[in-house]
Amino acid sequence: MKVKKIDIHVHSRKVHGVASLAGYVYPTYEELRSLYDRLGIEKGVNLPLGMSGPEGSGQIITNDEAYELATLHPETYFWFCGVDPRISGNSPKTDLSYFISYYKERGAKGVGELTANIDMDDPRVLNLFYHCEKCNMPVTIHIGNPGFGTYGLIDLVGLPRLEKVLEQFPKLIILGHSQRFWAEISGDCSMENRSGYPKGPVKPGGRVVELMRKYPNLHGDLSAGSGHNAITRDPEFGYKFLEEFQDRLYFGTDFTDPGQIEHPFAKLSSWLDEAYEQGNISFEVYEKVSRKNALRLLEGYNG
Repeated sequence: MKVKKIDIHVHSRKVHGVASLAGYVYPTYEELRSLYDRLGIEKGVNLPLGMSGPEGSGQIITNDEAYELATLHPETYFWFCGVDPRISGNSPKTDLSYFISYYKERGAKGVGELTANIDMDDPRVLNLFYHCEKCNMPVTIHIGNPGFGTYGLIDLVGLPRLEKVLEQFPKLIILGHSQRFWAEISGDCSMENRSGYPKGPVKPGGRVVELMRKYPNLHGDLSAGSGHNAITRDPEFGYKFLEEFQDRLYFGTDFTDPGQIEHPFAKLSSWLDEAYEQGNISFEVYEKVSRKNALRLLEGYNG
């Protein structure tokens, strides 16, 4: 039996707007619904890319637009709100709960995707994490590198800043995402390979594994090429990883264009189906990663 997926990570707009420099246009509701129906996905979390840092997008999906889409099409969308740690004064003392609470009252289920290209332990970012924890809102983070041509919260090889955040905010659920996060699933992560999609066997000592074992508030967003690669590059490891962290991993796509139906990451849905059908993971693990974990996070579902 194939279960309908919940997509923890997607980007969608009412209309296309200007294309990115790479030629991408965010899928509209009609396009996303078509993608979801083809892939066996029931519903997704729309992340207003650009609101939590313009570095990650050539066009901004506003919070109001994400809210409107979720209101018009509740069968297709959940939504997170975007909050840039620099808004309203560029200060580590800004009351960001004011903004987060406003969107939470209107149905936002979390905050993110955080794409501001500043240090993860910058006082302004720590202030945002403090207010997310205070408002009981999970956060999706995109980890980036310093310098030009990148986006996302800056951390170093080994993720020392992420560990600092996990320690400081133990009640804050953080969903890790991006190449710089998932490359750390293997013990041979380096500056040379952390921004790509490393192939081959996963080596012992990966920091993602260590951090997930140590900090129950660290969860894994399996969307995009980075998440897909992390669990498929070494299938036997991937099955064991899903088993060990079955309560904290989430199926996702990260669609930013309707044409990405042909991208390898779009095959994660069928990969999970086959992993269950071939007996490599249990139905319990399959169902949790495909949908139940997301429903518990987003709606408090415990069935």
